[in-house]
Amino acid sequence: MSEGTAGSVLVLNSGSSSIKFQLIHPETGESSASGLIERIGEPDGRIVYRHCGGVEERKVAIPDHRVGLTMAADIVAEVGRPLSEVGILAVGHRLVHGGDVFYEPTVIDDEVVQSISNLSSLAPLHNPANVIGIEVARAALPDIPHVGVFDTAFFHTLPAEAATYAIDREVAKEHGIRRYGFHGTSHQFVSARAAEFLGKDLSELNQIVLHLGNGASASAIRGGRAIDTSMGLTPLEGLVMGTRCGDIDPGVVLHLHRSAGMGIGQIDDLLNRHSGLKGLSGVNDFRALLTLVGEGDERAALAYDVYIHRLRKYIGAYLVELGGVDVITFTAGVGENNADVRRDSLAGLGRLGIVVDDERNCADSHAPRRISADNSGVQVLVVPTDEELAIARAAAELVGG
Repeated sequence: MSEGTAGSVLVLNSGSSSIKFQLIHPETGESSASGLIERIGEPDGRIVYRHCGGVEERKVAIPDHRVGLTMAADIVAEVGRPLSEVGILAVGHRLVHGGDVFYEPTVIDDEVVQSISNLSSLAPLHNPANVIGIEVARAALPDIPHVGVFDTAFFHTLPAEAATYAIDREVAKEHGIRRYGFHGTSHQFVSARAAEFLGKDLSELNQIVLHLGNGASASAIRGGRAIDTSMGLTPLEGLVMGTRCGDIDPGVVLHLHRSAGMGIGQIDDLLNRHSGLKGLSGVNDFRALLTLVGEGDERAALAYDVYIHRLRKYIGAYLVELGGVDVITFTAGVGENNADVRRDSLAGLGRLGIVVDDERNCADSHAPRRISADNSGVQVLVVPTDEELAIARAAAELVGG
């Protein structure tokens, strides 16, 4: 790492099966170094570290998040300087569930860490990983302020009719049961970028944002303010995901307990880690799924069809909720890179003013772009998300950088 990294923010995104980290200058948005730790818990793990001097890649089994972060820190020190010597302004942590406690960027101390850990039952795939990331980073960089930016924050102001579950109100109040929503940092960032791309004022637009990655969510945004989103109390609700089932009849949980003798822990593990694309096809990586589809695998084909079916249901629902839409934007790993998903999720919607141009949709590009046809009344965009930049800017603003 060079001297130019001074004043940058180290952003740590410790997810359910991967960890991303990036050193970003919050004003310019320039990244001087970045890394990816992926396939955690699998035998074919991988660590990639990109820096001004080149790229370091290690293929190694990564048993858990703590080991992965330690390995990554060792690689950074090997090829450059330890992070403690770089002159970092702050460490920004992407945190998934803030409950009713956290809904704005927050300086992290021991009490905050404990509160985030206490919310793990609401995000069992994510909050524990987030806490490990905080613990490792605070131990490595104890003299630098650490800031938490919460995925639920953007959806904190959902209207009551969208945030409320129809269960006993006293039970809901006592246990904090409401729809919180997730991927909020991405939805907020992408909706603003979409307005900028179109040269429109954010307040003028009705938008649907589709964040499609291993975790997936949809949002309806009116004038820059979210009015609905697909995820709920936890990141389990909504779209079909890599390992999560998304929407399911709650009676399934009761049935599995009564008829299959499964305990809560087993059901939790089933719905969060062994469902979704993985449960239907055996793989949760979308690239692997499409390979199987191309080979004629019927299970994979069904998994793809279920994925698209659920996605189209949410698009339709949000068209009605918004009373019409100006722009639909795809983002995140699958949304940005998979032309088939974009085409199939919006197929046959010409009567609603939504027409995708095949050539634009299939163009090889990683820039924000329009993929709708010239005669489409609704603009369809692909806008790369940059949660890390959004987190860096929020952290720098909070600590006065």
